[in-house]
Amino acid sequence: MKNYVIAGGSSGIGKALTEQLLAAGHRVYVLARAARGLEPHANLQFIETDFSVAAPVIQGLPEEIHGLAYCPGSIQLQPFHRMKEDLFLNDYRINVLGAVHLIQAALPALKKPGQSSIVLFSTVAVQTGMPFHASIAAAKGAVEGLTRSLAAEFATAGIRVNAIAPSLTNTPLADRLLNSPEKLDASNKRHPIGRVGQPAEVAALAALLLGEHGSWMTGQVLHLDGGMGQLRLFA
Repeated sequence: MKNYVIAGGSSGIGKALTEQLLAAGHRVYVLARAARGLEPHANLQFIETDFSVAAPVIQGLPEEIHGLAYCPGSIQLQPFHRMKEDLFLNDYRINVLGAVHLIQAALPALKKPGQSSIVLFSTVAVQTGMPFHASIAAAKGAVEGLTRSLAAEFATAGIRVNAIAPSLTNTPLADRLLNSPEKLDASNKRHPIGRVGQPAEVAALAALLLGEHGSWMTGQVLHLDGGMGQLRLFA
């Protein structure tokens, strides 16, 4: 049994990852604002934490951590001329500084096993320019830079650091983008593979990166996006 810390583990991709790790017999510490739909489990510990504030209170972490995933995110799509500074700062705080605070708090425990892993989350919008994505793309671009920098810095400590850059995934965070048959159909058609992603699919990749099967990968940003970032189909 290993100890995993999942920030944002009560919803969307984070919840799916929590469920997969519990099913595999591991102990999971979920940090989120609310437990929401998490089912009680002997190996699950919920820690109330708000990563949207300037100085999140992080406590109750185990003394030894084998893997950490930072899943909180934001989707605030607006025309650039309407974006206020607060929007950029809020996206940066949730997506970047929240991860920084958690990793700093968890670092001593991540070093203890000798081999451990961190998984962060970017977005397809960093690599592929998309209208109305300036704020979130800027924040997630910082996440990709953080991923590579920490992977280099932590390599000798036995800590791997990777990121996943998904396209639109059917989570509560994306509900307003998928909350009608018309919106869902349009989003499906934008992906070469013909559909948006599902939380369990992204979680499965995160679980691989956190575990032993991903033990030779670090400093990578993996694009799990239904082909949107690389492929163009022609009729």
